[in-house]
Amino acid sequence: MNKISMKIFTVWAVAVVWLATSCTSYKTVPYMINSAEADLDSSAVLYEARVMPKDELTITVNCPEDAEAVIPFNLTATPAVGQGRGTLTSQPTLQTFLVTNDGTINYPILGTLKVGGMTVNQVEDLIASKIEGTYLKTRPVVTVRLSNYKISVLGEVTSPGTYTVPSEKVSIYGALALAKDMTVYGRRDNVKLIREDATGKKTIHELDLNDANIIKSPYFYLQQNDVLYVTPNKTKAKNSDIGSSTSYWVSSISILVSIASLVTNILR
Repeated sequence: MNKISMKIFTVWAVAVVWLATSCTSYKTVPYMINSAEADLDSSAVLYEARVMPKDELTITVNCPEDAEAVIPFNLTATPAVGQGRGTLTSQPTLQTFLVTNDGTINYPILGTLKVGGMTVNQVEDLIASKIEGTYLKTRPVVTVRLSNYKISVLGEVTSPGTYTVPSEKVSIYGALALAKDMTVYGRRDNVKLIREDATGKKTIHELDLNDANIIKSPYFYLQQNDVLYVTPNKTKAKNSDIGSSTSYWVSSISILVSIASLVTNILR
C-alpha cells in the first residue's frame, strides 16, 4: 500500500464515518409534514380548561351598583414586610382557593362549592347565581382564574423545565416553544404525554408530531400538570452507551489510520 493508496483509504474512512453520523431521514425532521393532506375541519373546537384537584383558583367578585356588599366575597391577605416596630405592610393581594381532592373549595359566606370538572366560566356562573338574589339585587361580575396552571417539558428539548401558562391554554407545539424546541436528538414521531385525571389515574399517550392530524387529537392541548417527554433518537441512545459520539468516531479513525500505516510499513 503506497502513500496515495493510504490517503485514499483515509479519505474513505472519514467519509464512511461522516455518513454514519449524519444520515437522517428528512421525513423524521419536520413537524406536520403532511399538512397539505390533513383534514382539519373537525379541529374547530375551542379548548377550555377544567378545574382539577389541587388547582389554585383566584376569584374576584365585583358589583358597581353595590361595591361594599361584595367585599366579604373577596378574600384578601396583607403580607407584612420587615420586623419589629418598623414593620410595614404591602398592598393586599387576593388569596387563592385550593381545590380539594373531592373537587370542592371553601368559599366565604357561600361555604363549600363543588367546582371540580367545571370550566372557569361555569364556576363564575355558579358563584354569581348563588350571590344574586340572596346577597345582591343585581348579578355580580365574577372572574375566576387558574393561578397555578403549569406544564412540564422533559427529555430532548433545549430548556427542559416546568412552565406556568397564564392564558390557561397551550398546545403541544406551544409547550415545545416554551422549552425552546427539540434538540436534534429528539424523536418527533414518538413524544410521550403523561396525564393524570381527576381520580389520580395516570395515562401515557404516544404522539406523532410529524403527522398534521395531531391537531385533531384530544391531546393537542395540554391540561394543567401534564408532562411532555421527548424521546431521544437512536443516535443519542448510542451516544449515552458509548460516551461522546465525536470522541468515539475520532478514535475509530485514528485506529484505522494506524492500521493503514502499519500495513504500509510492512509491505515496503
